Amino acid sequence: MLKAVVRGGAPVLLWRAALVAALLCGVGLLPWLSRTDPAFTVLKARSAERAPTPEVLDAIRAQLGLDAGPLKLLGDWFGGLLHGDAGRSWISGAEVTPSVLQALGVSLLLMGGSLAVAVLTAGAVCARTLRLGAGRRPDGRRSAGTGSALLSTLPDFLTASVLAAVVGVQLGWLPALGWYGPQWMVLPALSLGLPAGALLGRMLDDLLPGAFAEQWALAAAARGVPGRSIARQALRRCVPGLLPNFSLFVVGLTGGAVAVEQVFDIPGLGRLTLQAAVAQDLPVLQAGALALVLLAAAAGGLTRLTARLLIGPALRDGALSSLHRPTPPRPTTLPLLYGGLLLSVVALGLARDPLRLDTTDRLQSPSWAHPFGTDGLGRDVLARVGHGALSTLVLALAVSAAALLLGVLLGLLPRFSGPLVDTVNAVPPVLAALLVTGVAGSGPSTPALAVTAVAWAPLAAHTSALLQQERATTHLTATRGLGAGPLQLLRHELLPAVLPPVLRHALLRLPGVALALAALGFLGLGAQPPSPEWGLLLSENQPYAERAPWAVLAPAAALALLGAVAVTGGGGVRWPGRPRRARRRDTGKTETETETEAATRPGPQAPARPIRAEA
Repeated sequence: MLKAVVRGGAPVLLWRAALVAALLCGVGLLPWLSRTDPAFTVLKARSAERAPTPEVLDAIRAQLGLDAGPLKLLGDWFGGLLHGDAGRSWISGAEVTPSVLQALGVSLLLMGGSLAVAVLTAGAVCARTLRLGAGRRPDGRRSAGTGSALLSTLPDFLTASVLAAVVGVQLGWLPALGWYGPQWMVLPALSLGLPAGALLGRMLDDLLPGAFAEQWALAAAARGVPGRSIARQALRRCVPGLLPNFSLFVVGLTGGAVAVEQVFDIPGLGRLTLQAAVAQDLPVLQAGALALVLLAAAAGGLTRLTARLLIGPALRDGALSSLHRPTPPRPTTLPLLYGGLLLSVVALGLARDPLRLDTTDRLQSPSWAHPFGTDGLGRDVLARVGHGALSTLVLALAVSAAALLLGVLLGLLPRFSGPLVDTVNAVPPVLAALLVTGVAGSGPSTPALAVTAVAWAPLAAHTSALLQQERATTHLTATRGLGAGPLQLLRHELLPAVLPPVLRHALLRLPGVALALAALGFLGLGAQPPSPEWGLLLSENQPYAERAPWAVLAPAAALALLGAVAVTGGGGVRWPGRPRRARRRDTGKTETETETEAATRPGPQAPARPIRAEA
């Protein structure tokens, strides 16, 4: 057993260590990759009024040791790290380790509250399916998800701004700024937990019908097992497939809550990392990235261990049944309705001029002349939403397609992609954008490259988790025993079972991709004025949320419509050409379910075929 562990685990550990070292080296080389003078950036971060004379810049270079070159700085930092010393901040001169640990503690506390909100939200999203499944009516549920689509498309920075302005300032129910106690955590946790819980709930709701239709659930129902027990076991059956993405949410809510921490003035790790990245404070930035990588590795290992504890024996013995059975086609009324509404808004906006300025009509409320009102410069909001749809939707679709392709291909290689997923997920989108900008240069494609660099990781984790369970199914073992080769198994068994749920997952994340692009625009790293890109619209109009909420609600509603189209339209995604399961007219159940219930129903069974005795 020890030899097996060494042979199987040593290469993975070496690969993980190489990825961490590459990430930290990339962070340490950020000023030189971006072709900027770190001495000038540090001077502006220390004192914006001080003139950058050659003497002053030379003094900073001598103080920080920049003249020795980046490799010498990296070597010194790694050498100190081996002794527990992460260096001192280039801006404040304080020790890095205490500040990073303090910020990490704040972010972990915020992450815990956000996860609690996310779990409650996910339970509310899939409550209907659990109730129908417990009542032995899982096939009777209608295609749902509009409410969860609206929640999952809420931009965290917009939600944070609205909650801070309305609940915190106007109503005074909860504090809106600072971090001094548990009540200061409520609004930020709601801002982060609602979208994450809606997405997790939709993914769980997609798996539950397959669990309720498995033979054990049908047999338990036929034997009179209480519906609550069946629902509880169905949850246990589906949760392992979501645990990898749950660990990604843990890390994302810790280091990726930059915008929320900025709005609520929370001294968390995401905000600390952003400030260090902008100021090129390399010791703080490297220590923050290392903390996130270690958190990602710990969360990933814990979720893999939990999955093995839940279904480990079945994985080892190949005793699982396929959780992803062919699904019947769903009604197309809702996606057509939402899609038609979105196209109507875009068409009406394209007929207007998005750049026409009229300072006399600043922040006008909606009217016949301006159905969505005007912004702070008097521009028509409907026109800007319509013209911004072209760039936003095309870019989001392209990024989602590239992320899906990368996620599926890398998810088929779990030993290679597992450490890579953990490492990539530990990089905040802002830091990824800065690294991509340093390597590829600034331009209109930089936000798309930055989002693509991190958007494939959840899809790869989902693919690997589903593939692991599908390889342990009894029908795959039987097909392999009949002589099927690896390529035939992949083409006819594994991909038809794994690709549809992963594709639905990618569609669920389509609004999230648009929001990631919007978040970069909100932080000044995406589209620049006067572009009507939706993220920039949210960023420009966010200061007027109290005075002119329509200027913010219009692009947010367009994003919500995009999410509704993706959720309702992706519910019936199936593998092309895969046979559908016939349904009996008299019972409304599938033939397999009817046969299983007949086999497990107590009572007289059909007589066995007689065996003819030989003389």
